[in-house]
Amino acid sequence: MGRTPLAGIAWQGLHYLEGFRRLGYEVSYVEDTGDWPYDPVQNTVTGDCSYAVDFIARMLDWCGLPGCWCYRAGSQNHRLYGLTDSQLTTLWRETDILVNLTGSTMLREEHLRVPVRLYIETDPVTPQIQVAQGNEFTTNLLAAHTHHFTYGENFGAPDCGVPIARFQYHPTRPPIILDWWPVQPPAAARFTTIANWKQTQKDIEWNGQKYTWSKHAEFVKFLDLPRRSGLAIELALVGGNADERQELTEAGWRIVEALPLSLDLSSYRDYIGRARGEFTVAKDQNIRLRSGWFSDRSATFLAAGRPVVTQDTGFGNILPTGRGLFAFQTMDDILVALRQIEADYAGHCRAARAVAAEHFAAERVLGDLLRRCGVR
Repeated sequence: MGRTPLAGIAWQGLHYLEGFRRLGYEVSYVEDTGDWPYDPVQNTVTGDCSYAVDFIARMLDWCGLPGCWCYRAGSQNHRLYGLTDSQLTTLWRETDILVNLTGSTMLREEHLRVPVRLYIETDPVTPQIQVAQGNEFTTNLLAAHTHHFTYGENFGAPDCGVPIARFQYHPTRPPIILDWWPVQPPAAARFTTIANWKQTQKDIEWNGQKYTWSKHAEFVKFLDLPRRSGLAIELALVGGNADERQELTEAGWRIVEALPLSLDLSSYRDYIGRARGEFTVAKDQNIRLRSGWFSDRSATFLAAGRPVVTQDTGFGNILPTGRGLFAFQTMDDILVALRQIEADYAGHCRAARAVAAEHFAAERVLGDLLRRCGVR
């Protein structure tokens, strides 16, 4: 939440904190990656962590956990904000379960004293390939944990090509606090999503093939969707140069800036709640290797009672599709899904919320996670 102080990242962390709290645990948030933070107002990575610190404090205040946080500023000789040095030492001594969300922190000696250490991977495929390739850093990062969880829920299935020989991965998925996402009448007649247009720094090769990370390569495959569907399709976008944006708008897409609506929790949530539904794509890595990954953002659309049409990663082997939630491979799949939604919109909204309640409610998701660790 400090490294990338934006609403989408904050919602992810807050759902975990509140979910564990509702299961009866005392929770604290510690950010100890050593990374320099991004300042969205200045639009730059900076050594000044004041925006990050203020953002974390506001997020924890919002969810009723004032003072239950600590941020270590890598740009300021590891200065602590929030908890003091002695308070943090006491916290590690008394902690029963450490959750390394997104695997963002390389565990150190004080972390290793915690008896149960959970690695929770929200972006599968690249770490597994790196381990298979003998990447020492990734292997050591994973090996420091007692249990490994992944949003790659299709790992080990016959149609999944992700290499998983070294570690035992337990399936999990994004937890959602349902009452944080009240269902409201849609104020917009558009399907939308929130996306970072181009990210090429995490492409990876495996068995002679290149697997890409950036979603823009998938969006352009369906460039003529607005014309083919006759529906309003919008992208709340970060990035994309003028030529790329012009190509989208000429094809009928509506483009809005994602950054302003991502500066606080309410505007982000309201944007999702006002949408007619979500149309989105997945990363090539998850699609071709069929990891079973599912987006935490898409889970919030479902919780808000908004139908989701998203690219098939193999998640249909685990989650119900065809009512409220649709997995697609081709343009025809998308058009069929959109026609079905429009033919019974209210019914698909109810079905979307039901999918969220049955499969993404934080108490269920995190309760299952803890049972798999043998601590509940």
